[in-house]
Amino acid sequence: MIYSQDYARSIDDVRTIVRHAKLDHKNLTNVAQAIYYPTESEHHDLGNIKLLEVDEHILGELKTGSEMCFKGALNEKVVLCTESRTYEVKEAEISNSLLLVKNLKLAQATSRSPIKSPKSGVNTSMDSSIEEEDSETIDTVDEVERKDVVKIFHDYFELRQVKPKYRKIIDLLRLTRYAGPENEHLIERSLLFRFKQLLDTVQCSKDEFHEGLKKYRAIEIEDRVRMLDLEYEYRVLTLLLSVVSENSWEPDAIDKEVTLEAMQGIIPYEVVDGIFNVYTCRSERMPDRFQYREDLVCALFAEKILQHGLKFHIDEFLVTWQEALPEGFEANEQYLRGIGIIDREGSVPCVRGLNEADLPMNLLGRLDMLFRTKERWNLEQIEPYIECFATPTVGVTSILAKYTRSLVVKGVRMYVSKH
Repeated sequence: MIYSQDYARSIDDVRTIVRHAKLDHKNLTNVAQAIYYPTESEHHDLGNIKLLEVDEHILGELKTGSEMCFKGALNEKVVLCTESRTYEVKEAEISNSLLLVKNLKLAQATSRSPIKSPKSGVNTSMDSSIEEEDSETIDTVDEVERKDVVKIFHDYFELRQVKPKYRKIIDLLRLTRYAGPENEHLIERSLLFRFKQLLDTVQCSKDEFHEGLKKYRAIEIEDRVRMLDLEYEYRVLTLLLSVVSENSWEPDAIDKEVTLEAMQGIIPYEVVDGIFNVYTCRSERMPDRFQYREDLVCALFAEKILQHGLKFHIDEFLVTWQEALPEGFEANEQYLRGIGIIDREGSVPCVRGLNEADLPMNLLGRLDMLFRTKERWNLEQIEPYIECFATPTVGVTSILAKYTRSLVVKGVRMYVSKH
């Protein structure tokens, strides 16, 4: 490697080095490449060139020209988002210096003769081709090419796939919950976000962003993304469900157009259309018809009952919940996932509201709040509140093993606070 830019290595220099290094000419190809370090005046050591380690997914996205971007506000860790995945970006050191050299040739390109493998079967891909194995004529270095180092790397960015960071959707949209056109005069318009603005702000991929909007039941109203006020959302959904009974439809034979027409003049079209899309899926029996998702409908009714933070005896709650649901829907404890907890360990079995979206985004702070709310948790109970911190390689059980103590009670593994 050459430090002085005033000196160019010659063929004689190369042959001298080969001789001093006691290298076998048979193992050398025709072209030698002299590496030159950049000088400050050449501006080769560009600060805007970074080394990024990628997996097969990102490599495939790059090859197809798919869009990807870095996201991160002032107090956030940077993430890289492809169309469908989110990666946490971390800086890592390289044990040895890594040189970026433009147009550096590999073995085959440095030989003017075909590179052959010897009969011995030993892998010597750098061997120079010779006409006759017994010949004294040997192809050796007869040309020197200059190669300049563009940048010297001492670190690189490594990527780790993570769960999408949805919390910002909630934090930003809660400030402007939609409660009907009659209450819009109370909303500060400057706090509203268009779809693209919110997508650029939230640390997740585009596909995950769509899933996040569905998860938190956000819809577009007048070109702005909005979450609905719980009371208003409950009222709209109740009206939509009443259309089913009025038309005596089968649960999986709901007509969307008729439903939207029935709501004209009562609820704004965008609200009805958005809520219908969130709470329904296409019918398997009749592809042009729809059916309401029991899990989402039951969860909203349960959230409405639990929203005031009151405790309910489990039997009383289940009766109240079932009676509130429209005909054809059945209450199931599984539908309380992430919005309420059942505590059967206390003297009186009870149900209380605990919305995952209300908990701290700091893992230790969240665990502290969970264990102050309930002393012992099984995996099924605590998983909805911890899974946002999991990754494809570190699951919920691994997180709990590290940050909690576990014990077995009547054959069931329970998790308790470490402190």
